[in-house]
Amino acid sequence: MTPIDLLKFMLPDFLVEHFEMVSTNNSEETLHLYFKEKVKPPQEFNAFELVSKGFLDEITIQDFPLRGKFVYLHIKRRRWTNKTTGEIIKRDWQLVAKGTRMTQEFAAFLKEINR
Repeated sequence: MTPIDLLKFMLPDFLVEHFEMVSTNNSEETLHLYFKEKVKPPQEFNAFELVSKGFLDEITIQDFPLRGKFVYLHIKRRRWTNKTTGEIIKRDWQLVAKGTRMTQEFAAFLKEINR
């Protein structure tokens, strides 16, 4: 098992594959993990010439607790510009469960244990 495979057990798959961890902040009660999207244009726009033009505002999502600590994922998504049209493009990530500030997996888990 590789370190990447191990991370996939603890974090949502999309984070491990499309984002890089840039820093962490660990306290007695919380663990904050900071991610930024890798410099890899969205696959659905492969036909266009895109250039990375910075990041969108950071979002914060609560994820599954680890070792009794609250876990917060701080995610910065990239903003891309189509060189031909000047159009701003971003991936359509469904990171947050509708109506919550949690990952979809964590929201589903809480819903299931509440039954």
